[in-house]
Amino acid sequence: MKPYRLVSSDLKKEKTLVRVRDAVFGGSEIAVIAGPCVVESREQLLAAARGVRRAGAVMLRGGAFKTRTSPYSFQGLGEEGLRLLREASEETGLATVTEVIDEASLKLALRYVDMLQIGARNMQNSRLLCLAGRSGKPVLLKRGLSATVEEWLLAAEYIVAAGNRNVVLCERGIRTFEFATRNTLDLGIVPLVQELSHLPVIVDPSHATGNCRLVAPMSRAAVAAGADGLLLEVHPEPEKALCDGFQSLSINDFQHLMPQLQATAAIVGRTLGVYASERY
Repeated sequence: MKPYRLVSSDLKKEKTLVRVRDAVFGGSEIAVIAGPCVVESREQLLAAARGVRRAGAVMLRGGAFKTRTSPYSFQGLGEEGLRLLREASEETGLATVTEVIDEASLKLALRYVDMLQIGARNMQNSRLLCLAGRSGKPVLLKRGLSATVEEWLLAAEYIVAAGNRNVVLCERGIRTFEFATRNTLDLGIVPLVQELSHLPVIVDPSHATGNCRLVAPMSRAAVAAGADGLLLEVHPEPEKALCDGFQSLSINDFQHLMPQLQATAAIVGRTLGVYASERY
């Protein structure tokens, strides 16, 4: 058998469905997670949550803890950011996902959010993976900056082996010799991993491209490639964002993108899992 036994399609032929409240990953519907890279303020987060909810997103993203390349960059609001995520969730009905970076942030996040994210820098943090596996919360696992497919699936194996089968894999681009985009988005990995594993696979074109003008076309391409969902950065005022504003869609951009994704999904025999505007 493959070294990643529990997440391998050799062990389980049917696709795993991961449910996060009303959002479902791995089924016929494509789930869209949207929101700001970092929770900056109550006004910013609520504006983003209301905007993405009206456009049809099924989950809200927002970072309370951020691991940044520079120690002088904004690191997030910590527990206050988590409280704001819960407030936004209670108002809009959207499930929430946030990144955890260590044991302390994981313990705090368990009180406030619906899904834990393990970021690219922590993909091989086996201690954190095991804790996430024992947490009882669904986990969104990003591919590491230079991780092979086997390393990525073995990281997922840590979580599943610890007792948590609710894992969603997220392709967010890898580091290559090319600097024209922030990372190189490896869309060929989507159908390949879906052959190798029964876990759902989603795509983050925001971090992959690092350019808001490229997010829409690569989102459509990800849906066409068979992705089970998208993770998109959406900010009410990208030009004022404290983190990654250059790769964030405005709410208006996101509203225009959603019908395009619906049309692309229909071509490949799927639908977009959206909340109708009249329900909010």
